[in-house]
Amino acid sequence: MRVALAQVLTGHDPAQNLATVRHAITDAASRGAELVVFPEATMCAFGRPLAEVAEPLDGPWATAVRDAARAAGITVIAGMFTPAAGGRVHNTLLVAGATEGSYDKIHLYDAFGARESDTVTAGAQPVVVDIAGQRVGLATCYDVRFPGLFTELARRGARLIVVPASWADGPGKKEQWELLVRARALDSTSAVVACGQALPAAAGVTVSGATPRGVGGSLAISPLGEVLARCGEAPELRVVDVDLDQIDAVRRVLPVLENARPFV
Repeated sequence: MRVALAQVLTGHDPAQNLATVRHAITDAASRGAELVVFPEATMCAFGRPLAEVAEPLDGPWATAVRDAARAAGITVIAGMFTPAAGGRVHNTLLVAGATEGSYDKIHLYDAFGARESDTVTAGAQPVVVDIAGQRVGLATCYDVRFPGLFTELARRGARLIVVPASWADGPGKKEQWELLVRARALDSTSAVVACGQALPAAAGVTVSGATPRGVGGSLAISPLGEVLARCGEAPELRVVDVDLDQIDAVRRVLPVLENARPFV
């Protein structure tokens, strides 16, 4: 599968972010990508009250992304926010274009002094979708610290797992990001494509506070943990061919999914 990692830096204006998404969709499709992956919070960067921008999956922002994806003949995965009960939101991945679906982030970022659960309602169900004839699992940012989700996605048929993120910067955080993404590929013997927000400073943008914005370093990883593609810190669109035909062969020689035993 030819996949484009759209490592962008979004702001607080969904209309401006939509223009960025449209441009990247056109670029990815022109380079033969079947799937283009955007970061978490593509619709609106963290740091603005999320209930102000949250829209349903059939709202104007998602519909515009869907229309652009269908016009380009490509599937898009992008982070947005959808309404939840009590004035809260879901941190949602939109899947649009040739394939339709969505995923609500299960593991909320209540770590390193952040409290995502104060405004976001957690999802409850792992999600696998069909894209270009392949089963693709969905995860978001902090989910990458939880191996069980990735092995469950693989058990549900995922051969590729996509991880959009808005990874908070800090000492050692970029190194943790790459280590975790590579480990989850090995845990699940799946290819993993992890697309994060660019580092604001690398794009000439100054941000304040501890709001998670991004560190760059988007990755495509083989089921044996090898780096197939790696982005720098600045915004870029990187296209990579991910060989999903090798998944069955890897799982035969490294049958961790079969060998795992539940603890009693």
